[in-house]
Amino acid sequence: MKRFNSYFSKRFISFLVSFLFILATYAQGTLTGTISGSDGDVLIGASVAIKGTSAGTVTDFDGNYSLEVPAGAQTIVYSYVGYSTFEMSITVEDGNTYTQDVVLNLDNLSLDEVVVTGTFTGRTQKESPMSMTILNAAQLQQLASNSQADILRTIPGITAEGGGGEVASNVFVRGMPSGGQYQFTPLQVDGLPVLSTFGLNSSAHDVYFRNDIGIRNLEFVRGGSSTLFGAGSVAGIVNYTSITGTAEPENKVQLEWAEGGRTKVDFLSAGPISEDLFYAISGFYRYDDGPLETGLPTRGYQIRGNIKKLFNEGKSSLTVSGQIIDDNVQFYLPYPLANDNGQRERPTGNDGETIYTLLTGQAKDFSFDTPFGRFKSPIGNGVTTQGGYIMVDLKHSFGNDWRLATKAKAASYNHWFNLFLDGDGVHNVPETQASFLADRNLPSNATLTYADDGTQLAAGDLLFQNRILDRERPMEELVGEIYLTKTAGNHNISFGTFLANTKADDNNWISNYVGDFRNAPRMVNVSYMDDQGNDVNFSTGGFISGSQTSNRYHESSKIAFFAGDEIKGDKVNLDIGFRWEKATGIISRETGVGSNTFQKGTVSTDDIAVAIAALFKINSSFNLYANASRGYFFPQLRSVSFSAPGRPQSYETESVLQGEVGLKYGKNKFAATAAVFYVGLNDRRNVDFINDPNNPGNVIEDVRLQSTRTFGLEGTLNYNLAKGLNFYGNLTLQDHEFTKVEGNESQVGNELRRQPNIMGMAGLSYDNAGFDANLSSNFMGSKFANDGNTVELDGFNIVRLDAGYRFSLGEKESLRLGISVFNLLDADGVTEGSPRQGDAQTGSSTFFVGRPILPRRLFIRAAFDF
Repeated sequence: MKRFNSYFSKRFISFLVSFLFILATYAQGTLTGTISGSDGDVLIGASVAIKGTSAGTVTDFDGNYSLEVPAGAQTIVYSYVGYSTFEMSITVEDGNTYTQDVVLNLDNLSLDEVVVTGTFTGRTQKESPMSMTILNAAQLQQLASNSQADILRTIPGITAEGGGGEVASNVFVRGMPSGGQYQFTPLQVDGLPVLSTFGLNSSAHDVYFRNDIGIRNLEFVRGGSSTLFGAGSVAGIVNYTSITGTAEPENKVQLEWAEGGRTKVDFLSAGPISEDLFYAISGFYRYDDGPLETGLPTRGYQIRGNIKKLFNEGKSSLTVSGQIIDDNVQFYLPYPLANDNGQRERPTGNDGETIYTLLTGQAKDFSFDTPFGRFKSPIGNGVTTQGGYIMVDLKHSFGNDWRLATKAKAASYNHWFNLFLDGDGVHNVPETQASFLADRNLPSNATLTYADDGTQLAAGDLLFQNRILDRERPMEELVGEIYLTKTAGNHNISFGTFLANTKADDNNWISNYVGDFRNAPRMVNVSYMDDQGNDVNFSTGGFISGSQTSNRYHESSKIAFFAGDEIKGDKVNLDIGFRWEKATGIISRETGVGSNTFQKGTVSTDDIAVAIAALFKINSSFNLYANASRGYFFPQLRSVSFSAPGRPQSYETESVLQGEVGLKYGKNKFAATAAVFYVGLNDRRNVDFINDPNNPGNVIEDVRLQSTRTFGLEGTLNYNLAKGLNFYGNLTLQDHEFTKVEGNESQVGNELRRQPNIMGMAGLSYDNAGFDANLSSNFMGSKFANDGNTVELDGFNIVRLDAGYRFSLGEKESLRLGISVFNLLDADGVTEGSPRQGDAQTGSSTFFVGRPILPRRLFIRAAFDF
C-alpha cells in the first residue's frame, strides 16, 4: 500500500508539473497597435516579431497589427524597410490585452539595419568599420531587368558590364585588374559561395544562380576585411539572403511581359508548417526571344526553397535549403560597330536594318568529326545550366554565451557555355566579296549564294566570317564551414574552419562559318571550280571547318582556419582577425585532342590574411571608421603552365594590400557615407582569351604577370525631400595604374582597362503606399579598352524608370500593376572592345569591334500579394 501511495504520489506530482508546464506554455496575452513612420504615414506590411523566435505578424493596410505573445518577459522587434528598427521590452500576463503604437524613424541608407555579411555576430551597418551597401527586396525588384550587372552597377566602387545578356556579367571592384566575371568578388547565397574556386574554367558565378522574388536582400561588403569571411573574397562579398518562413504566411505571384517576346512567372510562398517548423519556396519559369532577338529563343526555370526547424526551446535552428535549375540564355560578344572618327554606333546591315547582334539560328545545326566521334554544335542552346545544390545550416546557442554556426553544401551542375565569337580571328570585320575571296586565295569568279534559298548575293553585300565556340563545363562542389563564437564582456571572439573541394571539366570545340552582314546573318555557300575542273566547296551551308581544341580537367581543394575578435565599446568598436588558407590544385590537360598525351601535375600553396578595423562613435548620428588588411588571391589553375612534362610552373599567391578611412552619418531626413581607399595588388596572373597568332582561327589563353595600385574616393547620400519622396546617389572617383607588366614594361603607368576614373548614380524615389516610382541614372566615365591604352571608350548614362500602383484586394491582399524601362533614353555606350584582339586593337578603322550596352526594353508586371 505504501508503495502504491508512493507510486501514486510520484505520478500525481509528475502530472501536476506537466499540467502547470502546459498551462505556462499556452499562457499568453495579446499585443495590438498601429505602426507609422516619422513622416506621419501608416506603414503597410511592417514587421512585428518576438525576439529570439519565429513568431510574428505584419501590419495591415491601415498599419494595424495584433500579435499573440507568450506570458512573461518578452522583447518585441518592430521593423520596416527604409526605417530604423525599434525594440521594446514588455512583461505579459495571461489573458491581458496590451496596446502599443509605434513610430519608426527614417533610415535612408539602412545604417541601422542589421547585416550578417562580413561579420561573425551580426550588427548594424552604422556600427561596422567597413563600407557596406544593402539593397532590400523592393529595390532588387526595381533593378531586375537583364542580368546581375543591372543590380551591381548601382553599388559604389563596382564597374559592372551587362552587354553580354543575362549571365556572365563582368564585375570590377575598386580598380583591381581582371578579365571580369567575379574574380575578386564572389557571389554568395545565404552565406556560402556559389562557387568557392574561380579559374577552373572561365565561367562566371552567375551562370549557376538566378535572382527571383524569394530574395530578402543583398548585402555587399567591400574592402580588405572581407578576405576573412569568404573564399576568394579579396575585394568584397556579394551575399544574397533568402526569405525564410515565419509564423505569418507570405505569398506572391508576379507575371511579367517584356519587349522581345519575354514572358515570365515568378512565385513565392512562405509561412508556418507547425508551431516550430517553417517553409519558403520561390522560383520562376520564363520564355524569351531577347533581350536581343536572334532567332534563338531561350526558356527555363529555377526553384529554390528552404525548411527551417526550431528546437531546444528556440536555442537551436536547422535550415535545409536547395535549388533546382534548368535554364538557358544567349550570350552576346562584341561585334563590328560602325566607326566614324571615334563615334561608334550599331552598323547598318545588307538589308538596310540596324544590326543589334550577329547571332543566328542558321548556324545552329553544324556538325563535324573529332577524335571522339561526330560532334554536333549545341550553339542553339546558348549558355545552359542544369543541376542544383542542397545546403544545411545549423545554429545553436549554448547557455554560457557560446554560439555554434555550421553550414554545408553539395552542388552539381551540367553546364555548357556556347557562344558566337567576334570574328574569324584574322579579319574580324565585314569584308567586300572581292576582298573576302582575295584574302583567302580563292578565285575571283567564285560563286556566292545564300544557303537557305540558293539565290546569289547582291554585288554590294558584305560578308562576315565568324566562329562558334562550344564549351562543356560540368562542375561539382562540396563545401562546409563551422565556427564558434564566445561573448565575454565586450568581446565577441570567433574561430572556425572552412573546407571545399571543386571539380570542373573544360572541353572546347571551335568551328568556322561564313554569313552575310545583318541581324541573324544568312549562311553563305562559297564554291568554285579548280584548275582541274573539279567543283570545290569552300563553305557548305555556310560551314567551313571545325575541331575540338581542348580536353581539360581541374580540381581544387581548400582548407582554411580563421579567428577574429569584435570588440564593442561605448565609444570605440575594434575588429581584428586573420585567416590562414591552403589551396591544392590538380591539373590534367590533353596536349592535342585525341593524342592520349597529357600534361598532369599538382600544385599547392598557402597564405595568411590579416585585418584590423576600428570605428569611433562621435555621437549617435556620426561615426568614423578605418580598416587595413593584407590579403591574398590564389592564381587561377587554368593560368598554370608546365615547364616540362609533370612539372607545373611555380604556384604562389597574389598579395593584396588594402586600406580605407571613412565616415557614416545618419540623422532625421539625411544620411551619408564617405570613404577614401587604397588597393595594391602584386604579381597578378591575369588570363585573357585572345586570337592565336600562330594558329589563325583558334583561341588561346594569354597569361600576364601584372601589379597595380589604386587610390579612390567613394560617397553615398540619401535625403528625404518630402513625405515619401527621397533623393539618393553615390559617386566613385578612382585613380589606377599598372606598376608592373611582365614582358611589356612600356605599359607601366597605364590605366587599367575597362575601368573608368569616375562613376556614379543619382535618383529620385517616391512611395505613398499606393503609388510608387523610381527614376535613376547610372553614369560610367570614359575608360580604355585594353592595357595598352590604345583605344578610349566614351562614357555613357543608363537611365532606369520603375513605377506602379498598388490596389487593395482585401485585408492583407493587394495587386501592384507596374512598368519598368531599362535604358529609358536608349543610350548607345560601348562597354568594352575586343578582348581577343587585346593590345593589337585600334580605334581608327572603318569598323570597331566592341560590345554596346543593351538597348531600351519595356517590362510590364502584375504582382499579387496575399
